[in-house]
Amino acid sequence: MPRYIAHLDADCFYVSAERVRDSFLNGKPVGVLGNQGACVIAKSYEMKAEGVKTGEPIWEAVEKCPQGIYIKRDFRWYEVLSRAMLDIVKSRSPIVEYYSIDEFFLTVDSDPEPFAREIQQTILNRVGVPVTIGVARTRTLAKLVSDLAKPFGALALIGQQAEEKLLGERQVSDVTGIAARSAAKLNAAGIYTCLDLANARPSQVKGILTVTGERLCYELRGEKCVAIQTTRPLHKIVSRGGSIGKPSNDAGIQWAWAVRNLERLIEALESYGLCTGKLTLSVDYKHGPTCAAETTLSVPTTRFDLLVAAARHLWAKVQLRGALLYRMHYFASKLQYPGKRQLSLFDPPAVRDDTLRELKNKLNGQHGRFALRSASTLPLTEIYADESHGYEICDVQGKTCF
Repeated sequence: MPRYIAHLDADCFYVSAERVRDSFLNGKPVGVLGNQGACVIAKSYEMKAEGVKTGEPIWEAVEKCPQGIYIKRDFRWYEVLSRAMLDIVKSRSPIVEYYSIDEFFLTVDSDPEPFAREIQQTILNRVGVPVTIGVARTRTLAKLVSDLAKPFGALALIGQQAEEKLLGERQVSDVTGIAARSAAKLNAAGIYTCLDLANARPSQVKGILTVTGERLCYELRGEKCVAIQTTRPLHKIVSRGGSIGKPSNDAGIQWAWAVRNLERLIEALESYGLCTGKLTLSVDYKHGPTCAAETTLSVPTTRFDLLVAAARHLWAKVQLRGALLYRMHYFASKLQYPGKRQLSLFDPPAVRDDTLRELKNKLNGQHGRFALRSASTLPLTEIYADESHGYEICDVQGKTCF
């Protein structure tokens, strides 16, 4: 029997995870809140029916759904359930991709729909989370099938006639990897539906969307071009940051966030065993511009003293005094493994910094993440006191998506 690919997607995963530990939430409109409770990052179908949208500010969501129950996100708990689902999936298939905290791709060698229903029911019984599974000849088709089968569906769509019917009903923007700008380029070329894309000349699609789009063209035809990745590819860029919650024009608070996100970036680099040779800082101001600056380091490093000096240099370039800052991101690139980096004759002594880093990591390992941190972050005492801010989606390791 030919090998198929399945896409498993947990239904309203964050909400479902909260319902696992609190059955009172079943059947009620529930919203899970993001950074500092500023917006809704996940919602139940009951809340969706009230018009609440993902990413909507909390005050707008409450206006639409005043009877809703709004909960702070807890990524530690979500990861526990995600790993439990992953274990079940790996016990059923030899090739599994941990795509995101609530999505997996896997190979299918048996009768696809019974296979999908068995996994679906096992996860519901053992973990308590409802999932939808779509099975098709390629991963791109499988993702479209699972979208069609939501919620709590288990559907195999095999054969040219069934595939063409589905593709004719889906716009190119429904394909993962084709965002609004790319969809507009395809539309301008007369390619509107997924069936149009499947029937287009691959060379034409390559000219519009590069080789990535060409692969999608073949995938929609049922030809496997995008492999399942059982391990995460090597990082090309590591980033940390996000919304700071309530916009602020206080210079002390702004810099505190800059240092907090830098410490998180360093922690991530160390966990991956990487050093960065280039640091970029991007910030967004409310009712203002996006400002960005970058600097190349003399040697790749994770040393806090060197990176905070670089961050000060970048901050001086992007800071708009008096403007309301609401989001920032660091991007570390030109990544290298420490043992392979080119040393400089002018490298500053690292013994003291290494000792401090080891002490900091040891204390934080014993007393909790960020128990010892830079004094520059003291204006954010409330943020550090709230455990929900101590673990983010990016801290969940091993995912291939981000």
